[in-house]
Amino acid sequence: MPPRPPLKIGVLISGGGTTLVNLLRCREAGQLDVEFPLVLADRDCTGIARAMQAGLTCEVLPRRSFADTSEFSEAVFDRLRTARVELVAMAGFLARVDIPPEFTHRVMNIHPSLIPAFCGHGMFGRHVHEAVLSRGCKLSGCTVHFADNEFDHGPIILQRAVPVLDDDDADVLAARVFEAECGAYPEAIRQFAAGRISIDGRRTMIVPEPS
Repeated sequence: MPPRPPLKIGVLISGGGTTLVNLLRCREAGQLDVEFPLVLADRDCTGIARAMQAGLTCEVLPRRSFADTSEFSEAVFDRLRTARVELVAMAGFLARVDIPPEFTHRVMNIHPSLIPAFCGHGMFGRHVHEAVLSRGCKLSGCTVHFADNEFDHGPIILQRAVPVLDDDDADVLAARVFEAECGAYPEAIRQFAAGRISIDGRRTMIVPEPS
């Protein structure tokens, strides 16, 4: 069989771009065979400079410039289509988008908790880790899932758990969860690129590699 061409990924950012930087590092290390034809930001953020420093095409589409979610979503996915992306990776993207039918199971998100715990509207970033600590949880972690048109709702691809220690604060816990994210997101992308993710309703299964 001829080798597969690199998977074309469009990345959506709203903040520092640390998830994008991690994916770039994995690519440079030969752990991901991907290209990043387009990075989209919904606001001015430090991730834009990081994308441009890496030589990536980055466009800013301010959410406030659009009348509603539908108009904003159309603009986002029109640009992703033009860039011929095969997979969309949400990387700390905070704006809501409506995912068109042809992108079903082609948009991934990573959430800093073990879904269905500590997820949904308003649960992002530091808010998640503060809630975990307030509840007294002994485990937290991250979840990679296919995004749909509800918050943190689509089929779960994989999860990674980390301990919550007695002396943790939100920043310390966030750093530990992000370390887990750095392995989980690239792994999910590798499985997608290899065509090994099987979906049944809201359940996913990783198809074993042929022997």
